[in-house]
Amino acid sequence: MAQLQRLIITANQRSGQRIQLSQSQQHYLYRVLRLRAGDQFIAIDEAGQWWLSQLQAEAAAEILEAIPVETELSIAITLLMALPKTGMDDVVRQATEIGVQRIVPILSQRTVLKPSSQKLERWQRIAQEAAEQSERQFTPEILLPHFWPDALQTWNHQLASCYLCEARGNHPHLLTCLLPGPLSASLAFAIGPEGGWTDSEIAQALEAGYQPVSLGARILRAVTAPLVALSLLAAVSEIQAATDLNPS
Repeated sequence: MAQLQRLIITANQRSGQRIQLSQSQQHYLYRVLRLRAGDQFIAIDEAGQWWLSQLQAEAAAEILEAIPVETELSIAITLLMALPKTGMDDVVRQATEIGVQRIVPILSQRTVLKPSSQKLERWQRIAQEAAEQSERQFTPEILLPHFWPDALQTWNHQLASCYLCEARGNHPHLLTCLLPGPLSASLAFAIGPEGGWTDSEIAQALEAGYQPVSLGARILRAVTAPLVALSLLAAVSEIQAATDLNPS
């Protein structure tokens, strides 16, 4: 199964055991990958179910059987990412690979980038491609940009454990906060832009129940910080999940 191409499909593409391929999927499978009728691939639907599928002569495929799989983290992670000047494509790609469930672009006081609707579509496409490549069951949700105060109205201590990554100040390391466990089912963490969060933005986060945390003694680039934070979260989540399944 590891060598089969993975393809994410929508609910309206499937009818019974038949999958109707979109034009872009046809181009990718037949022209780019040079697959032919009779070749197999793995279709992944919006519910995270994997299906062993076989290409047909026309622009369709047949589902052969379901494939049991579990690749998602046991916690739902929301990344609130203050938009960097450059590198958001990489943030979306890497966050998807590690296992984030949702990415919320944040317009902070020091944000320079003001993304267009084409940017959002590009990030959604990157997330889907990264989900297929990394064998995710789900494609992360990429939301419309939110202003920081508006985002705090939704993602706060009432719905999740919330962390604010802050490079300056004497804050506990994120790993120190995570290790006592068990982790909350939902978790949100916020990464600031180049130059960091302003004092007023930090105060707003504290009022919303965010715990300021450090990612280490070094100052990380805005596009490096989410990779470090997500890696720690994913590692702790998977270790705790493995321990729950195999207690000593």
